This record gives sequence, C-alpha cells and structure tokens, in this order.
Amino acid sequence: MASVESEAQSNDMEKKNEREVGSEAQSQVEDPEKKKKKEEKAREKELKKLKAAQKAEAAKLQAQQGSSASKTSKKKNLKRDAGEENPEDYADPVTPFGEKKRLSSLMAKAYNPSAVENSWYAWWEKSGFFVTDNKSSKPPFTIVLPPPNVTGALHIGHALMAAIEDTIIRWRRMSGYNTLWVPGMDHAGIATQVVVEKKIMRERRLTRHDVGRERFVSEVWNWKNEYGGTILKQLRCLGASLDWSREARIQKYHCKFDPILDICFTMDDKRSKAVTEAFVRLYNEGLIYRDLRLVNWDCVLRTAISDIEVEHVEIKDRTLLKVPGYENPVEFGVLTSFAYPLEGNLGELVVATTRVETMLGDTAIAIHPDDQRYSHLHGKFAIHPFNGRKLPIVCDAILVDPEFGTGAVKITPAHDPNDFEVGKRHNLDFINVFTDDGKINSNGGMEFSGMPRFKAREAVTAALQEKGLYRGSKANEMRLGLCSRTSDVLEPLIKPQWYVNCNVMAKQALDAVMNDESKKMEIIPKQYAAEWKRWLENIRDWCISRQLWWGHRIPAWYVTLDDDELKELGVYNDHWVVARNEEDAMLEASRMFDGKKFQMSQDPDVLDTWFSSGLFPLSVLGWPEDTEDLKAFYPTSVLETGHDILFFWVARMMMLGIKLGGDVPFRKVYLHPMIRDAHGRKMSKSLGNVIDPVEVISGITLGGLHKRLDEGILDPTELKIAKEGQVKDFPNGIPECGADALRFALVSYTAQVHDFLIFFFSRFLLPWVV
Repeated sequence: MASVESEAQSNDMEKKNEREVGSEAQSQVEDPEKKKKKEEKAREKELKKLKAAQKAEAAKLQAQQGSSASKTSKKKNLKRDAGEENPEDYADPVTPFGEKKRLSSLMAKAYNPSAVENSWYAWWEKSGFFVTDNKSSKPPFTIVLPPPNVTGALHIGHALMAAIEDTIIRWRRMSGYNTLWVPGMDHAGIATQVVVEKKIMRERRLTRHDVGRERFVSEVWNWKNEYGGTILKQLRCLGASLDWSREARIQKYHCKFDPILDICFTMDDKRSKAVTEAFVRLYNEGLIYRDLRLVNWDCVLRTAISDIEVEHVEIKDRTLLKVPGYENPVEFGVLTSFAYPLEGNLGELVVATTRVETMLGDTAIAIHPDDQRYSHLHGKFAIHPFNGRKLPIVCDAILVDPEFGTGAVKITPAHDPNDFEVGKRHNLDFINVFTDDGKINSNGGMEFSGMPRFKAREAVTAALQEKGLYRGSKANEMRLGLCSRTSDVLEPLIKPQWYVNCNVMAKQALDAVMNDESKKMEIIPKQYAAEWKRWLENIRDWCISRQLWWGHRIPAWYVTLDDDELKELGVYNDHWVVARNEEDAMLEASRMFDGKKFQMSQDPDVLDTWFSSGLFPLSVLGWPEDTEDLKAFYPTSVLETGHDILFFWVARMMMLGIKLGGDVPFRKVYLHPMIRDAHGRKMSKSLGNVIDPVEVISGITLGGLHKRLDEGILDPTELKIAKEGQVKDFPNGIPECGADALRFALVSYTAQVHDFLIFFFSRFLLPWVV
C-alpha cells in the first residue's frame, strides 16, 4: 500500500514539475503586450478590492467616531507628554572639539541652522580632508582664492565667491582629484592706507605726515595683525574647505577654538621676494622704465592711480558736487571764456575752458593752420595777463577743430592729456602749477599761491573780470574723473613714474584667449571675451608706482653724484639703479659711476597693489624658487572672481604669468555676478550697505548693525547716511539663516543674472531656510 501511495505521489510531482516547466517556457515566449494587459487587469481587480475595503473601513470609523476621537486625543497628549519628558532626545550631545559631530537620537522638530552646522568644520580640518600632497599621483586641480583685502572683514560678495569655489573644489575632491585651494590675503595698498589714516585721525587727530612714515607703517602692520584673523574666521563660518596647512603656523589664539593662522600674505617675506624679482627681471629686459608723463593724481591720497581705477561721471549741465576737503559743493559743467591780449597791439584771442584755474600753467595757444581767421597770427605771441609770460601761437591740425568754439585752444601741457601731446610736438614748456595736495604752487604766481585749486578757480575768474578779460560762461557737458577710493576729483599732473611696457605681453594674453591656434584659456561667460579683446587691443603702458607708504618699496636707488649740478631726487633719469637689495645696488652704482663720489637713496614710492597681486598664482606656489608646488600645481585650473576686476587683476595675472611663469596662470576664468543693494549700488562701507556674511549666517538685530557702524571708520556724515540706509533696508535686522542657506541662495542666482540685488536675495532666502 505504501508503495502504491509513493508511486502516486511521484506521478503527481512529475506532473506538477511538467506544468511549471511548461509555464516557464510559455512565459519566455509570451507576447509582452499580452503580458502587460494581464498585469493591468490584475491591478484593476486589486484596486476594486481595495476600494471596497476602504468603504467598509469608512463605515466602521463613522460608527465609532466618538470613541475614536477620544483615543486620538489621548495619543496626541501622550506624544506631547513624551516630548516634554525627554527633551534631550532632540538635542545634539556636546561634541568635543575636532571630533565627528554627535547627533541627537531623534531629529529636531524645527530646523535650527546653528545646531545642524555646528562642529562639522573643526572635524573636517582636524581630519586633514582639505590638505593637499604635491607628490600625489592623482590628477591635480587647483584654485587660488582671490586674496581679500586686509581691511577688516569680508562682505556678502566674498561669500558668493567662497560658495562657488567651495562647490567646485569639493566636487573635484570627491571625484578623485588632488585638489588644492590656496588661501591668502592682499595688503591692498590704497584701501588699507585710507582705513588706517582715518583711524589715527579719528582717535588722535593726526595725519600720517604727523606720525611719520616708519611709525605709520607700524600702525598698518598692527591693523593687519589685529583684523586679519577676522577674515579667516569668516571663511571658516562659510564652510570654505581651504588648505589652511600651507605655510600656516599658529600665531596666537583669540580663544581655545579660534586659532589665527599666518597664511600667505602679499607682503610677507616670500611674496615680497617674488615682487622684487619680477621687477628686476622686467627692468633688465627693458619692459619696466621710468618716464615723465601725465598721471591721474588724487590730491587727498597724494598719489597717482591707474587709468582703470578712475570712475567717470557724465555731467550734463551746471552741477554742484561735494569734493573732499571743501566745505561747500563745487560747480562743474561750466565752460568759461576769457581773452588773451596779443603782443604788438594785434588785439585779443578768446579761448574757453572748463578748468579756468589751469590757465596759470598755459604755455601756448593753438590754432588750426588752415583757419583763415588767424592766418595773420602764425608765429605771433600772446601775453599772459598775470605773469607776463609770452605764449607762442602754434598751428596744430591734430588738436584744433576750427568749427568748435572760437577755433583757438589754450595749451597747458602739464595738466591736460591732449595738451601734453601738443607740448611734445611743439617743444613747449611744461609748467606744473599744483602742489601734491591740490593747491596752487609758486609757479601759479604770488596772487594765487597756496589756494586750493577750486578756490583758485573762483579767484582767477574774479581776477579776469577785474582786468576786463572775462568773456562769460555757459553750461557745458563734460566727463569728470573721480577716484574710486576717495571720490576726489582727479587732477592730471606731470610726474616721473615707473611704467610697464604692456604691448607684447598684452598680445600674448589676447592670443591665449582669442587665437584658436594658440588658445590656452577660456573665459566664462563667453560674453566677457569680447571685452577682453577690446581692452587688450587698446592697452596703454601700466603706471606701477604709487606715492604711498604702505606697500612694496620700489627696488630702485637714486644715485646723487657729488659733482651733480642739481641734487633733487630723480632729476637725472640716468642716475637710477635697479637691484634686488641695497648691497647689489651699491655694487652696480660703483660700476656705473666708476671713480666718482656719490650718495644713494631708495625710491620712496611703492608699487601698485595690482603688481604684487598679479604675481599671486606664481608667488603663492613659491616662485621664483623652482618648488614642488610650482611643478605640481602651475598652471592652476580655474580662476573664479567678479567680472568687475577682469582688467584690474585677471589681465595683469595673465600677462605676468605668461612672461614670468612660461604659461597662462589658469586654464579657465569663471566670472560671477556682482551683488548690489536694493538700490543697485555696489558694496560700500560709507553707504552702510556692506553685509557681513556671518551676520546673515547667525543673524543680527538692527541695533547690532548700527553698533558695527559705530565701531567703524566712518565720519559723522557717512555714519548718518549709513544708518539711515540700514533702517530702510533692514528695519528688523537680519534673521538667522545659516551657512548652507546663504550659500545655496547665492549660488542659485549666479546662473540667472548678470548682477543681483540684496533686495531679491533677502526676499527669497528665508523661505529656503524653512
């Protein structure tokens, strides 16, 4: 019997296996469309069953509504009571400094930026996640942080820069690259000197000239050491994963968890050595030279500034403008006409000018050679009414338009760019009538000597009226040049300065971007390539000397021979010696002036800040030494910066990098938008619209914003304007947003706009936080 049952079971198993095999074989050849329809029908059937079950459940719930509501209420109370009984379940435990963040057992009910972001950065840094090895076999990827100015603190524009660069560098780090993000700070010659000058004036009522050069420079170093750490702290708060280990040493501690690192600085020993080496090499190749030319002179700072640092204001009509150093506004947009008496009783010649005070330095009058009205005056002279100087009447078809004005043009070669060229063409005298602080000097005559230039404008006009030579004035459109730092009206002055011949280097920088055959660098967005081309094709030689005290002293010494007739510094252009140090300069001077007795003194001027920062991709990697860093990481991969310094900095780095480093300093340039306030203005301390990113991250009240202004460097008028602006733009202060939300908001806008406003940023930031 057991045998029969066993046999039957065996037969059943065989049949079952056959059915399964057949079913499997059938499924392998079954039409996908039919299979899909079967699955859809099965789903519909299940859906009907589900709906029926839901209806039954709804009816059941309705019948038990009273009881159910009571139970629900009890459950809610239990949950609330449990939360109140165990608040530690939602709080992060204390994380020892440098250890991985310890998290709560339960996720907090509300997002708290400071709680979420706390402790992570110290662990990242201590774990060495940001440190780079120049001997790594991984492909290199390098970004140099555009060195922020050591003038106190970063603003929201720097936060945008840091957020973009950190995003790029973290992505490449996670992708397996040997990433290097190099930190650093710039000494910012003009900006920092202005800050410290205001500080000592506010605190001690002294100018830098009262203090003296040596003590003033010491004051600036103290400022740098005190406030430089603020910038590093801000970058950490932003989560910037910079390689702080590079050349860094702990200098001091503000507190246990706030080390101040002595990172790369444009005026430290290594960077200063690179600046000197670059100057000497370019001078020896004939690319740096000294010449007497017109410069844009700031009478407040008493220094020359670069052409591209000039802000131009279009004046359409008679306009009153506030000028530093003057109590009352000064009128611009006025064309004043006056007559020059002609020698030999030949009558008079009427000229017109928007700067009547410069007539004190006139040395000629120009007419067009084909202007028949003045053909009888060729070779004649006019007489200056205040000093009796004979002014030749010269024919100049290049400058003079006979159809404009009277067809006669006053020529002041030492105070106007066009007149400067006329002066060279006709071998005229160059007479400077202004002191460095913008007053009339002895060349302007005793009657006006010592007057501020715009006071002299009124006095000269009144004197012309007394002499019967005034011929009236009218409104006139004009373009006024202002200093971007001080808002002073710039004065063209003739000064001996050091220049860089940019022609060849500019052509190389242009070809590296625009020439398909030699292209080595890409500009993003592409629209800026056209501006790159336009500027480099029309480049002028770069004036690199500044009459400041804070900066790199020019490595040039002037040799005064005992038998020189004139002893003034720089009077003989062939008496300059350029060397890496004073000892080398002495040896070179002895060779040049063999057997002669002499004395030697270093040029008091300093170099333009953009010269040292233009070397930054090289100097930060150890150039001029042939370092392992230079071999591993130059050229760098990407430069990320604002489009407003495309020519101030990016073009200078390109020219110097190609010339001294043998290759472009970076393969790509990404230009981010500018952040402006709700009124479209750039960030400015005097306007009070500068926002500290830490204040956005951690939040700050309106009173806190005002307190920061009170501790700043603003004069009473600037302080009043700044506070009024803050009340209008931030009536309730700035709520806490956290670093992640700030970074996300900033980066999100970069793909949408050319420039974006803080108004939109603040409007849409808070919803992203919650």
